[in-house]
Amino acid sequence: MDLKGEYRLSAPREKVWAALNDPDVLRACIPGCQSLEMTGENEMAATVVTKVGPVKAKFSGEVRLENINAPESYSIVGEGKGGIAGFAKGGADVHLAEDGADTILTYDVKAQVGGKIAQLGGRLIDSTAKKLAGQFFDCFAETVSGGTATAEGTTESV
Repeated sequence: MDLKGEYRLSAPREKVWAALNDPDVLRACIPGCQSLEMTGENEMAATVVTKVGPVKAKFSGEVRLENINAPESYSIVGEGKGGIAGFAKGGADVHLAEDGADTILTYDVKAQVGGKIAQLGGRLIDSTAKKLAGQFFDCFAETVSGGTATAEGTTESV
């Protein structure tokens, strides 16, 4: 599964960058996130509960930040296991560009799922992933803009 998206955020790039590196902000904005803790420099452990169609699963995994070029870009690489429901692994390249007082955030996600979740079919997985991405960016935009704006953007399957 591949997703790409672009969002305009009503906040300066440095503030968006700081929020992207703040486990408290990420924990609050990731749908179903129960815990997100720093385990080392640029490494985090996460627990997320999500539902894809009829399958509800609790994923536990690790996330690493790589290729860091502050405050412009980084790559997120992670893997999570959901027991009998299966696994998810992948990465995302995130880029921030200044546009006046706003920031344009673009991302390119490549992910794989396996196990019971993979048996649900690509359309259901893609639509769920798009929905979760939209929920994350709406919350993230509200957080970085002080609650006065939402993200203007798109997420698409590629």
